[in-house]
Amino acid sequence: MTPSKDPVFLLCDQIRETAFALQRHLRHGHLEKIYENGMLHRLSKQGVSVKQQHPVPVYDEDGTLLGDLFADLFVADQIIVELKAVRQLSDDHVSQILGYLRSSQIEHGLLINFGSPRLEVRKFALSQIN
Repeated sequence: MTPSKDPVFLLCDQIRETAFALQRHLRHGHLEKIYENGMLHRLSKQGVSVKQQHPVPVYDEDGTLLGDLFADLFVADQIIVELKAVRQLSDDHVSQILGYLRSSQIEHGLLINFGSPRLEVRKFALSQIN
């Protein structure tokens, strides 16, 4: 008997598969907003709860609200998805998604790059960073 996979990992797989399908259809070369809209449309069609440009509050150590960051997609109230359309992901892109996870205390994040000929998907977990 194989153990069942955690639902959040199944959802990450679904997001990844959706991104691959969108990449196959559009290829690379579009603006990030086109991919963001495509992911929103395709995930919504699958019945997945997804919010676009979702505010992520950032607090100072004393609890003072410093402002909001905006995640490209927030899926099922548990996964931040940051999309890029660049030739190659950089350390700045990784820092951005890690900052979003730390600021929001959301455990799971995906960084997806549609800008290169080969789709890049990276998974991050808050509990594994520091």
